[in-house]
Amino acid sequence: MRRYLWGLIGVLLLGCVALGVGYLYLMPFSPDRAAHPLRGIDVSNHQGVIDWKRVAADDVSFAIIKATEGGDWVDRSFSRNMAGAKEAGLAVGAYHFFTFCRAGVEQARNFIATVPRDPSLLPPVVDVEFHGNCPQRPAPETLSIELAAFLEPVEAHFGKPAIIYLAGDAEDLYAAVMPDRLRWVRSLARHPAHEDWVYWQYSDVGRVDGIEGDVDLDVIRGGLSRLTGLTRPAD
Repeated sequence: MRRYLWGLIGVLLLGCVALGVGYLYLMPFSPDRAAHPLRGIDVSNHQGVIDWKRVAADDVSFAIIKATEGGDWVDRSFSRNMAGAKEAGLAVGAYHFFTFCRAGVEQARNFIATVPRDPSLLPPVVDVEFHGNCPQRPAPETLSIELAAFLEPVEAHFGKPAIIYLAGDAEDLYAAVMPDRLRWVRSLARHPAHEDWVYWQYSDVGRVDGIEGDVDLDVIRGGLSRLTGLTRPAD
């Protein structure tokens, strides 16, 4: 009986720990808004039809919108999202999901052909991660070459240095070969481990008025002056 009771107590304790961890993971989290007062979102076709006026009224100042993936895929909601976000008065930028199975120059052509050449846009973003990517895992030196082949024409076309989003296991493998660019970091439910970032994605289960379901939430380092600076044409 004593052994049974201790076993039951152990199960209950483990259950309490699991509930506590789950609560901490799921509870609403927001960075220090005094330090990072401007909130943004990043979206794609997965968010469906977005009511951008309601989004803008719900404490959202900027939006990074998925435009392309690989050498020929275009997000079917990109044009609608870009137009709606700009009409609602948000600062807007576009991002490209970099696939490991297409040449960097082909991916650059796809992005350039899709995103308008508008000096008021936020700098282009390239998303490098394993999640959702093809199974190929190029050597760091190979990725460095292909990424450079993407960045060179994209940055020349849009007139602004790109921002790099590098997350998860891809960061462990490729961080050492990343070019010197502003970074967009992902750190859920805690402050990033370093301060070398311009965007911080702090939640992937956020809720914003005007969007059905979850959406990624971000803040920008440097507040309004930084956001304004990023939307200016490059010198």
